[in-house]
Amino acid sequence: MNNLNQVFDELTALLEQNGVASDAAEIQGILTGMLAGGMATDSKEWMAALADFTNQGEPLPGEVKTAIQALYDTTCQQLQAADFLLNLCLPDDAAPINDRGQGLVNWVQGFMLGFGLHQADLSRCSDDAKEALEDFAEIARMDEEMPDNEDSEQALFEVMEYVRMSAMLCFNEMGNATVQANKSNKTLH
Repeated sequence: MNNLNQVFDELTALLEQNGVASDAAEIQGILTGMLAGGMATDSKEWMAALADFTNQGEPLPGEVKTAIQALYDTTCQQLQAADFLLNLCLPDDAAPINDRGQGLVNWVQGFMLGFGLHQADLSRCSDDAKEALEDFAEIARMDEEMPDNEDSEQALFEVMEYVRMSAMLCFNEMGNATVQANKSNKTLH
C-alpha cells in the first residue's frame, strides 16, 4: 500500500460504491488530524467516529473498514517514521489540477475535523503549529478554479508540501507526545 495515489482511487471508488459520503483524501485527513490532535495510535475509537461523520452514524461495511484500517496503519507508520515520510492520499499527479486541488481541500477539511475532535486546547501548540492550523482553515475554504498551467502546478505542489509538513509538525508536537507518554506508561508497569 505504498502508492497512495492508487489507494486514493481504489478507496474513493469503494466508498462511493458503498454510499459513504467521503473520499479517501478526507478519510486520511480525518485520521491524521485525530492522530495529530493526540489520539493514541492504538486507539480503537476512531472507526466509530469516522462512521459518525462519513456514514451518518451507520457502521461502515466490512470491506470499507478493512481498506480504511490499512490506510490508518500506513498513515500511523508514516507519521512515526523518523524521515518525514507522510504521503498524502490524494488524486494522482496525472489527474486534472482542479481534482487534485479539491482532494487537498478535502484532506485539509478532514484534518481540521479530526484534529478538533482530539485537541481543543491550543495553548500547548507552538506558534508554528498555531499558524499552520490558521493556514489550514484558509486552505479548507479555497474553492476557486485553478488554470491548468505551470504556475498553478507549482503553487499546488508548494501548498501540498506545506500541508504535509504542517500535519507532521502537529503530530510531532501533540500527537507524538501522546504516543511517547503511552510508551513510557507501559514500560513503568
